Amino acid sequence: MASKSSARLAALTVAAVCSAASTVVLTSPAHADSVRIHDIQGTTRLSPYAGKQVADVAGIVTGVRGYGSSRGFWMQDPRPDADPATSEGVFVFTGSTPKVAVGDAVTVSGTVSEFVPGGTSSGNQSLTEITRPTVTVVSGGNPVPAATTVSAGSVPDAYAPEGDPAANGSVNALPLRPDRYALDHYESLEGMNVQVLDARVVGASDPYTELWVTVKPSENASGRGGTVYGSYDAQNTGRLQIQSLGKPADFPRATVGDTLTGTTAGPLDYNQFGGYTLVAGEIGALRSGGTERETTRAQDERELAVATYNVENLDPSDGTFAAHAEAIVRHLQSPDVVSLEEIQDNSGAKDDGTVAADVTVGKLIDAIVAAGGPRYEWRGIDPVDGADGGQPGGNIRQAFLFNPERVSFTDREAGDATTATGVAKVRGKAALTHSPGRVDPAAPAWEDSRKPLAGEFVFRGRTVFVIANHFSSKGGDQGLTSQYQPPARVSETQRHLQATAVNTFVKEILAAQKNADVIALGDINDFEFSGTARLLEDGGALWSAVKSLPREERYSYVYQGNSQVLDQILVSPSIRHGGHLSYDSVHINAEFPDQISDHDPQVLRFRP
Repeated sequence: MASKSSARLAALTVAAVCSAASTVVLTSPAHADSVRIHDIQGTTRLSPYAGKQVADVAGIVTGVRGYGSSRGFWMQDPRPDADPATSEGVFVFTGSTPKVAVGDAVTVSGTVSEFVPGGTSSGNQSLTEITRPTVTVVSGGNPVPAATTVSAGSVPDAYAPEGDPAANGSVNALPLRPDRYALDHYESLEGMNVQVLDARVVGASDPYTELWVTVKPSENASGRGGTVYGSYDAQNTGRLQIQSLGKPADFPRATVGDTLTGTTAGPLDYNQFGGYTLVAGEIGALRSGGTERETTRAQDERELAVATYNVENLDPSDGTFAAHAEAIVRHLQSPDVVSLEEIQDNSGAKDDGTVAADVTVGKLIDAIVAAGGPRYEWRGIDPVDGADGGQPGGNIRQAFLFNPERVSFTDREAGDATTATGVAKVRGKAALTHSPGRVDPAAPAWEDSRKPLAGEFVFRGRTVFVIANHFSSKGGDQGLTSQYQPPARVSETQRHLQATAVNTFVKEILAAQKNADVIALGDINDFEFSGTARLLEDGGALWSAVKSLPREERYSYVYQGNSQVLDQILVSPSIRHGGHLSYDSVHINAEFPDQISDHDPQVLRFRP
């Protein structure tokens, strides 16, 4: 999204309404009977002092954030109490560049606040902080409290407690049990100086100078160094986001499978884009894990190769056409049919009424030829302007590429943006009434979302029905680190309707021809174990072929350090049970910092 970078910076805002700090340098000590940091943090997620004034809270400065909107510093009490549930650190929001340094002994007076990154509607946990502070520097150059090590041994295997039903499932008021639940363990360290040692990277560096590591390298490990998200009950407790308190230019350019060797240390923060985050003043040296981009095998003469590839808002102004062509020709071995998602119109994100995408697709086809691939032909349907969601003005849609030397497309009264294709029975076999055509485009399931594109292909005399999809996104879902446990997945409602609509359409094809070869594929925006997938598969009409892979290989996307399935190719029984199915999730993007898309393409090979 065009505003993504600014949104990330804005999300660091801790409390923009707070006034800037006044800083006074004195030599007098803090009052001995002052409230301590662990008193402020308390034994739940919410401070018992929230909304109250506190005076002369003492601590040692452990980190200073002098950039962005969330300027302030972390301080920690060097004299901890004996309760493991109470954090000894806290963030002090100043609003302007703090006039303190790491190692300063300070006292702080101000208001205790519980700030919710992303707003209360996000469902996120809150960050305990001191706002509107008056800061007194007592002395400088003091030893910083030793960092607490976060490790496989310290982080519990259980992720989070069940939320309180009386509080709509919130865990906020529950007593912290840091020895029982991972989220409680991290919360008990909020604001404290922590460290990880020799941590493996499970989420590549991104443009916002952040990456993800795991302190549990054996936890649901992929064969390439990642951490696989295989069920709603396996959230992967060892994941931790790493940001930097240093210069962005010094941040490591890490790939999944690399390791931050030695010590990575800094205060433990909480933000809306990943929850608990180690904001590192010290980052370990990057050691390569040797992860390389994959190349699938070529289909043989009798195999039809069908792929799905989300090209991430591709428009004529992009500089990625050659790279996408290289991916299709080299890494995907020039599949016979390619379903493309996120093809933008000819003017890209400019909201000027343009809906045609022939320039976008034509430029990609030319790039594929230049890369040594076939001259694909293509089919698609232009959407109604502004009706299909995605980046405003971009009019993203799905499109079919096909190699005319290997496969032919059956054109039948091409449909338009609002006309539904149906299923007819012609000489005992199923046929689409419109090819290409859209599946039930007027249904509520597709409001402000991409409509499925269906088409008939012929390979070696056998008809294959292909339905290209791009289901609605997960926007609006509560994060795994939400205060509500289990978190609400509100976006599923629309995807469930979409899955039912596609499943119903496939059943219509199979009712007309029981042994029809049908493929439904694309960016499903949901997991192979999800309710969305189950609805797509209902009645055995389809089966998600990614499940033919070993569990450690099932992923097409990496989000917050979890390698997960979003892109799927589902097949009808005749393909599933035909005995020659071959599936590959081709990892060329999601694990790398220099990705041209955030999705990995998927390839299915079979013999019709």
